Amino acid sequence: LLSQESPSGALKAVLRKVPGKEKKEEKQFLEVWDQNCEVKSIDLTPPGKHGTIYDDGPFACLAWSHSETRLLYVAEKSRPKPRPPCPWDVPGAGRPEEEDEEVGAMCPVSTPLVLQEEQFVYREDWGEALSTRSLPVLCVLDLEGSSLSVLEGIPEHLSPGQVRMGCRESSGGGTTAWGCGTSLPVAQALWSPNDCGVVFVGWWHEPFRLGLNACSNRRWVPPPSIPRQLLSSEHGAVCSPRLSPDGRRLLYLEGGLGGPHRQCLRLRMVSGALRAPATAVSPCAAGPSATLAAFAGLYTEVLPPRCWAADSRRAVLGTPQRSRTCLSAHLRAPVYSLSPGSPEGCWELLTLQWDLLVATCSAPHHPPSLMVAALPPAGQELPLCWVPVEDTPTVPGVTWTTLTIQPPCSRQSPATHGEDTLAALVAAWVTFLLAPGGPHAVFDARWRPSMAALCQLGFAVLLVNYRGSLGFGQASISSLLSRVGEQDVADTQLAVEQALCSEPLDPHRLALLAGSHGAFIALHLLAREPKRYRACALRSPVSNLPALLGTSDIPDWGRMGAGCSVLDTGHPPSAVPQVQTPVLLCVGARDRRVSPTQALELYRVLQARGVPVRLLWYPEGGHALAGVETAADVFGNCARWLLRHLVQ
Repeated sequence: LLSQESPSGALKAVLRKVPGKEKKEEKQFLEVWDQNCEVKSIDLTPPGKHGTIYDDGPFACLAWSHSETRLLYVAEKSRPKPRPPCPWDVPGAGRPEEEDEEVGAMCPVSTPLVLQEEQFVYREDWGEALSTRSLPVLCVLDLEGSSLSVLEGIPEHLSPGQVRMGCRESSGGGTTAWGCGTSLPVAQALWSPNDCGVVFVGWWHEPFRLGLNACSNRRWVPPPSIPRQLLSSEHGAVCSPRLSPDGRRLLYLEGGLGGPHRQCLRLRMVSGALRAPATAVSPCAAGPSATLAAFAGLYTEVLPPRCWAADSRRAVLGTPQRSRTCLSAHLRAPVYSLSPGSPEGCWELLTLQWDLLVATCSAPHHPPSLMVAALPPAGQELPLCWVPVEDTPTVPGVTWTTLTIQPPCSRQSPATHGEDTLAALVAAWVTFLLAPGGPHAVFDARWRPSMAALCQLGFAVLLVNYRGSLGFGQASISSLLSRVGEQDVADTQLAVEQALCSEPLDPHRLALLAGSHGAFIALHLLAREPKRYRACALRSPVSNLPALLGTSDIPDWGRMGAGCSVLDTGHPPSAVPQVQTPVLLCVGARDRRVSPTQALELYRVLQARGVPVRLLWYPEGGHALAGVETAADVFGNCARWLLRHLVQ
């Protein structure tokens, strides 16, 4: 489930799950390995001190202490078990003292127990893909004595996971907890350099929890009653703390609260000599022409676990820059591109150790290749010599290009008009259009197996980054607020028109495939031009934006996105009477982001109007419809649906 190498590299900790016949019979073990030999195995099946260990998502963590004698992990807080029903469980009835001994045999007591009236009380969780996460606790396992302890003193209104920078100083020695926060899946907690402190996330869950998945704008404010040294903005959303090799600097990402759920971030640093953080890279810092020109800002979801150079002066990370994802070096210096002039569209850093960079590079026609390079001294980063360790062949018959589209003048400033549209194109007989979900997401020029498969089936694929997508500056992201269903739809429509004019495509055989907010855009396109598109397949569609206010795990986005455009431009069901295109709907019954009832409502409306429609209902599926079997079934059904109706 989780594995983590020790600081020296000599040991590896592995969290392993052993399935049982039933869910409650599963066991979890923590194993310590030395090379290929297991040296210790500890049963961590919920012993009463905590519940199930978190092994994925934003709360997952497995961190070695620098002394390599302790391990830090996150688990669900232990809850009292339901008390068996007893004869006196009647409202207003007391418990006769003379029956204590007799009834005690009927109702055996195990510690702890909860009153029966508490058994079915609603327990909040953290939303999409985190429905089993409610009250996380930080746990420390002492490997020498095999003893387990749960860190105390964390405020009850905070849920620990990653880092949301405040510092709580202990007055009596022992472990100190630092706090910080976001929703990112790597290095959720870590030890301070001398093992007397722990860096972790503290999400504010009052008055209620909001969805964390793909939302980096969640609140954390240090409680005034707790002694602390505040290291970051009280009202910032920060994430991804990384300690420098010398232990003197802490690097993290910081964004604004509220607004878009994904946005342009700042790279911030705290050093031992600072009482307040310094900004290493501002939201849209542009370097000189010799460095990364026209730097559009940071949009990475998480910093790599090991991103510091050995000199503790530079950090390397990857971030979307328009329709590509580039590697760059940061920190108190111009931003240098470490992949300049590369024909590949997406570079991702895997690790940086002893100034050896390990990365992957890919493109729409090229699966990821493993690359290594030595990081030169500061100021000598370029040129960088990348050496392929494992190269992959390109996919024959697939070519791609980037189209640049200039939207017409609108209420936005000219700075927000720049728009890139990524298109993977082949000489094919049909055009296939995708708009990203999000709505604040991005289609970069990376390898996507499903897109390559569609090209092999004869499709030409158009991937649209409308204004509001990541990688084009914060002004572009903010321009979409209160214009959802208007600006994004118009930009996508414009991209289709330009692609038809500039590429050898058949305008009479167009199809739509989209998910989540992309499906919202697709429904608008079907209503605006009922006879243009021959087929449509939608995954987890948003078909009723105002309904998100009461049904989604991120109701704040429903309010921000809808703005004043609710009925006329933000509410596809009001335009469904215009839809004539055959529609396939794929939804997960466990979707917490967009209620599956939205797809069911749309399905019934289309059925009533005689529009060809099919609904695929996945009982265990979430918003992403992830998992090998589910994803394969969705792709196969979508491809068959589109081919069937386009051939006709």
